Amino acid sequence: MALRQLSVSDLKAVSETLEGKPPLDVLGWALEEFSPELALACSFGGPTGMVLLDMLSKLGALNGKAHVFYLETGFLFPETHALREEVEDRYGFKAAAYSSDISLEQMAEKHGPELWARDSDLCCEIRKVEPNARALVGMRAWLSGIRRDQASTRRETAIVDWDAKFNLAKVSPLVAWSEAQVWTYIVENRVPYNALHDRGYPSIGCMPCTRPVKPGEDPRAGRWAGTDKTECGLHVQPK
Repeated sequence: MALRQLSVSDLKAVSETLEGKPPLDVLGWALEEFSPELALACSFGGPTGMVLLDMLSKLGALNGKAHVFYLETGFLFPETHALREEVEDRYGFKAAAYSSDISLEQMAEKHGPELWARDSDLCCEIRKVEPNARALVGMRAWLSGIRRDQASTRRETAIVDWDAKFNLAKVSPLVAWSEAQVWTYIVENRVPYNALHDRGYPSIGCMPCTRPVKPGEDPRAGRWAGTDKTECGLHVQPK
């Protein structure tokens, strides 16, 4: 059944039937329904993205059945690039890079220096949201590694939903998993992960907007620290 035949209510019904199913089952449904017009947004920062990559590899989907991409913001940690190279070599695929239409220098000329410190929402829009939209052109669905336990803004996330921001279906196979389940999978399957996780960075984004988390802090406290910002905008639906 093609996506054009799936209404928002259809996607909701599918999501309800997949609730409680193993992530591999969810991925299998997504591949059957949408491949090859199915994309995985992988930050090479979060452990969930690495789990999804490993699962897609087990399903033989990194050979053209799913389009894997990442957002090259210009601010990624060296450890993030190192992990990308490591997993590309391990799984035998190449992740596509999508970057902003304007360089860091052009952004500074237009909006002033260190935009991220003055208007992080605009910075994220330029360096992440707009490139993400281009990455999804021609896709019928995208896979996300977000989980309900990551933030209050994600607690109601459905396994399958319509993404009105990017105008396609969105599938979140790990949405019901806990942090412990993610790391158990990584350890048991020896999945590579970002070295910064071992240095106090449970959530990894761009260098200027990410710091280590102190003991007892929320895992995402190191993202946009000192502000009330909790999302970059990729997973926030238009009002």
